[in-house]
Amino acid sequence: MSLSKRVGIVSWVLQIVVALILFQTLFFKFSGAEESKYIFRTPGMEPAGRIGSGIAELIAVVLLLTPRTVVLGAAMALGVISGAIASHLTKLGIVVQNDGGLLFALAIVVFVGSLSILVLRRTRVLHLVRSAVRRLAPADALPATEKTARQNTP
Repeated sequence: MSLSKRVGIVSWVLQIVVALILFQTLFFKFSGAEESKYIFRTPGMEPAGRIGSGIAELIAVVLLLTPRTVVLGAAMALGVISGAIASHLTKLGIVVQNDGGLLFALAIVVFVGSLSILVLRRTRVLHLVRSAVRRLAPADALPATEKTARQNTP
């Protein structure tokens, strides 16, 4: 499941870009900056949404920069940023407090970057999904080969 050198470099560049964008917003969320308060007050999620999303983004940053958990970090970042994009499209608008659409553009970069990481590391994604399904599915719901493998596993 090892990546080629080129794909590995591209993935790491994307991981760093996504992590930096998410990390730089944490100061504003955790310090209670007025723009951040406005963003979360508009959909009625201030302060729990601001603090909660900040914690989720911090976890995503750590996971993105830890080699064994990159896929989980990218998935978490994709989920968090999907909520942000949905808020922009339904409640906030593209331009928030005369920012020229900068926050929306950064959200799109995080979305595309996170999705790209998952595509580049799709073998690992599939491995994790199969592993989770094996652990969660009842034995009688699995194909015969899976049942045999499960019976032979301690």
